[in-house]
Amino acid sequence: MQRLNKFIASSGFCSRRKADEYIENGDVVVNGRIVKELGFQVGPKDKVSVEGKLLKPLKMEYYRFYRPAGYITTAEDEKGRKTIYDIIPPELKKLKPVGRLDKDSTGLIIMTNDGELINEMTHPSIKVPKVYLVTINGKLTPEHGEKMYNGFEIETDQGEKKMAYAQVLPIELSNKASTLQVTLHQGINRQIRKMFATLGFEVVSLKRVQHGTITLEGLKKGQIKAMKPKHIKELKGYLAKIRKQK
Repeated sequence: MQRLNKFIASSGFCSRRKADEYIENGDVVVNGRIVKELGFQVGPKDKVSVEGKLLKPLKMEYYRFYRPAGYITTAEDEKGRKTIYDIIPPELKKLKPVGRLDKDSTGLIIMTNDGELINEMTHPSIKVPKVYLVTINGKLTPEHGEKMYNGFEIETDQGEKKMAYAQVLPIELSNKASTLQVTLHQGINRQIRKMFATLGFEVVSLKRVQHGTITLEGLKKGQIKAMKPKHIKELKGYLAKIRKQK
């Protein structure tokens, strides 16, 4: 048995939060009866429909993808640019990316048909960390790192001002270039590039190496691999722990 909202989310119809809205609005029918109880339990033999559509649990798929630079992280692009769906296998084109990565960057993208996981991994209130390996053209000082940690305003693509924060761990520093590990808990587009630009630096290279508990380890550029069950379990356990802390 499982909660009704979890069953709906596991079908790929919507997120668990959105399922709660459907339930409260009386749009969910279980075995021919409208159900408005958020804690209602359903079993494998129960017939569940939302807005008249009969739901069937999807077989959840989870993949790690090492995306090369030059591809948009979306299914379609109005400018006709190449997207990740031009290079992933045809049988995996039904999967969706967990978050985005700007086209000039490389690295890890989790691909899945688990809508609930996508929502949890990308929702701003949950703040799942993303870790990047970044090289900039100059020497980062402790003062710069402190400014990034304390946060400052950057301009979004929509022209709005937003406070941006980042944790920076120096790996190699020189007057010509600095290699850094940068951790974000936000999802502002091109955030790292904009933060370093504000401090007077240019990002030479940027690679996402970790999202939550999932890492890029063992993948070659352009490669996509199914995630191991133990790694999926670790990720979901990690997300559950974050939720409890809220």
